[in-house]
Amino acid sequence: MPTISDTYNHHTYRNRIEENSLYSFDVMVGQTDICVSLDSDFKNNVFDSVYKYRRYIENYIKERPSFLSSLKPLDFNEFAPPIVKDMLLSSSIVGVGPMASVAGAIAQYVGIDCLEYSENVIVENGGDIYMNILNNSVIIGVYAGKSPLSYKVRLKIRAENTPLGICTSSGRVGHSLSFGNADAVCVVSKSAILSDAAATYLCNLVQNDDDIERVLDIGVTIDGVIGLVIINEDKLGVRGEIELA
Repeated sequence: MPTISDTYNHHTYRNRIEENSLYSFDVMVGQTDICVSLDSDFKNNVFDSVYKYRRYIENYIKERPSFLSSLKPLDFNEFAPPIVKDMLLSSSIVGVGPMASVAGAIAQYVGIDCLEYSENVIVENGGDIYMNILNNSVIIGVYAGKSPLSYKVRLKIRAENTPLGICTSSGRVGHSLSFGNADAVCVVSKSAILSDAAATYLCNLVQNDDDIERVLDIGVTIDGVIGLVIINEDKLGVRGEIELA
């Protein structure tokens, strides 16, 4: 029986987050590897959360293997665990399989757990970020593989606009399944689960530079999407409420 680690835990990069006032650490559960920034060291708590949500998803896959393999939305299941329900809902909004949102889902659910003991929370899971901060601003550098714009495109996230999900999909970086060719498609919304699913969907649509404007137009019409960035080689497209640092 395949597990969730078979599909998304082979990431080879992290988006760079500049926030020096928080305590940052990595947590690994199986092949899941996340970077967390909190007010203090709550590594054991985070470990328990990651383990819990992985188990929910893995057990659901054992009951319904199509949840792992489907490239299209699946019917909503009111008896599924909450994290699975949110994956089913978000994937149906953009028309992708539910596992397209799994990294964002774990980041968000772990992040919400962290809010019980930390006022400031940043959880990054393979380039997909859930963030809820009280003060100041955070700068995020977007990784775009071999593009000359990699890490040079930086998003400024203001505390008053959080919580936010900032998720990136690439057709050229990592082992996640993609049908597109963009170096990076970064989507911002109030939900890391929706941002992850939308980034996957929109990245699939970018085959060359001529697609950038069209995909930007599509992206801002997705219900819940605040803004997005597309990087393709040396070309950059930005749409919506995005503040570049």
